[in-house]
Amino acid sequence: MFIIDDEINKKLDSITIFLTKNEIYQLIGYAKQLLEENPPSDHYHLSDEEYRKEITICLYDPRDKKKSNPIIQKLINEDK
Repeated sequence: MFIIDDEINKKLDSITIFLTKNEIYQLIGYAKQLLEENPPSDHYHLSDEEYRKEITICLYDPRDKKKSNPIIQKLINEDK
């Protein structure tokens, strides 16, 4: 697991997320798509109804350095 604050590009060690039932169902749907053999995307954006708050979930392999942008890859490497 790797958690970052997108606004300041800083890693976090823990977060607490509060979701509605509808948001949890949407999150489950995105997670299932990420587990497919050839997922349509390597990440999904889960937004609240007003599009003011967003969670991005990503599928990543820490050994596959070419798929992450350089800032994210640097943060992942620093977390080891």
